[in-house]
Amino acid sequence: MCKHCETNPVYKQESGRKLCKKCFSEYYERKVFRTIRKHELLDKEDKIGVACSGGKDSTTLLYLLNRFAESNRMQKPEALAIDEGIHGYRNKTLEDLKNFCENNKVKLHIFSFKKEFGFSLDEALVIAQKKKLGINSCYICGILRKYLINKNARSLEFTKLATGHNLDDEAQTILVNQMKGNLSLSAKLGPVSGFAKRNGFVQRIKPLYFCTEKENMLYAFIQKIIPGFVECPHQQSYRFEVRDFLNKFESEHTGVKTAIVNSFLEQLPMLKERFKGSTKEIKYCQKCGEPGNNEICKACEVRELILRNLN
Repeated sequence: MCKHCETNPVYKQESGRKLCKKCFSEYYERKVFRTIRKHELLDKEDKIGVACSGGKDSTTLLYLLNRFAESNRMQKPEALAIDEGIHGYRNKTLEDLKNFCENNKVKLHIFSFKKEFGFSLDEALVIAQKKKLGINSCYICGILRKYLINKNARSLEFTKLATGHNLDDEAQTILVNQMKGNLSLSAKLGPVSGFAKRNGFVQRIKPLYFCTEKENMLYAFIQKIIPGFVECPHQQSYRFEVRDFLNKFESEHTGVKTAIVNSFLEQLPMLKERFKGSTKEIKYCQKCGEPGNNEICKACEVRELILRNLN
């Protein structure tokens, strides 16, 4: 801690310790790089893809993995972005991402809902609401986005796909799964997603796992990684109610989110052991050929449902 931490603090840790800009940035970077090393998230031979939205979490992750790769003589990470077609939101964040990648000499790959599925998310939502299909924005986006990310991460031959999931995200998911009785899904959580490497799926890692959303935002602001912060206008799911509840509880009881995640990690080995035999055999979709759990994958089901009601 330096003299500026008391005179010009920008962050207060759960312990009460204050940090200035410089000390906070060093603390944050150590935490991310320690997570990578402790949980063995990366190997020197890895071709790293970073799932990017252009927001604070994923762009910060791309920035740090770029630095990590340079200092460890690893292959430079590449960015993989999905354009869902959200007017006034995704077009802006992708523009920010393009500028970041150009300035940092990072290769950027962008894939779109419109080109792959024949409609944008905005168009799909109009159809879903007009025809009363009973599916919301987060359901449609979640399924189609994951499908496109995995399909293209595999075609780009990434050995690891890093995502910007943070401690807040993990705490929310733990509670959502608990409330919905989905313990088998929680067994797939942690800094490394899933039980093991599976054919057809690129292994996902979460280097920002122990960083809070507040820390990510502050670091991105200090380092001037993105010009501003925007939120998706279509957010509407159970998860966001849990997020708001957790944020309120955290404001009254500092450290709750960290406690949830740390307690969960103590139980995670037992959950993995319990559910390791429950992973379904990988099937390949009869329509698109992509891996999944059923004869027809969820992405094809959603795509056909929207296209059937398009006119």
